[in-house]
Amino acid sequence: MRDLTGAGVLDGRRCLVTGAASGIGAAIAKAFADAGATLALADRDAVGLERTAASTGAATHHIADLADPVQVGSMVDAVLTAHGGIDVLVNSAGILTEVPLVEMDLRTWQHMIDVDLTSVFLTCRAVTPHMLAAGGGRIINVASQLGQKGGEGLTHYSAAKAGVIGFTKALAREVSARGVLVNAIAPGPIDTPLVDGLSPDWKQAKEAELPLGRFGRPEEVAPTAVLLASDPGGNLYTGQTLGPNSGDVMA
Repeated sequence: MRDLTGAGVLDGRRCLVTGAASGIGAAIAKAFADAGATLALADRDAVGLERTAASTGAATHHIADLADPVQVGSMVDAVLTAHGGIDVLVNSAGILTEVPLVEMDLRTWQHMIDVDLTSVFLTCRAVTPHMLAAGGGRIINVASQLGQKGGEGLTHYSAAKAGVIGFTKALAREVSARGVLVNAIAPGPIDTPLVDGLSPDWKQAKEAELPLGRFGRPEEVAPTAVLLASDPGGNLYTGQTLGPNSGDVMA
């Protein structure tokens, strides 16, 4: 049986991965490199981005604040100039903070929406016209299972990730007939630097309620992105939300 997520399945694919400095984004970058992709990486964390670029052999890497439309436009232009096109876009940039709604100020709310949702809009808006002109492409947006079920102390994060899921479905309806397949991945809790800011009580309670009884690892999420990016493995997926989530959401 052919391995649909292994070496060579992304040969010749030019892939832009945002949020590549650490966590799930870095793991996806590594998995894409192992699958033969030509990589362009982006993040605002210059040190982490350099580390991922070195470990994956990325062709280019670009420092950018992905919530800033000017920086996103410049980054995408630089990738297009360097690589001649973008076949696969992975939106993995994000932040996570824990604040009860009654204690949350507008600045905290807006910053979460800007980084976790508006960045997806900006990057997709910049890249999608080029994919349409080329006759196809793949867009993979990293959401969260909390965008499907919510999480205590995480109203802002849950809202942003629910927005990513809704955005993914709507964009898929707009562009799939023209060859651009758009999907989301909604991981469960994953052991990454992103969850370091959550309280030990929150993490302990969440782990106890997971059917698998443990948080996932970034490298356990990355193969889902390879599948969605690949041919023929990802050919029939569009507008979908795939859930490597330790059983936290069963759909």
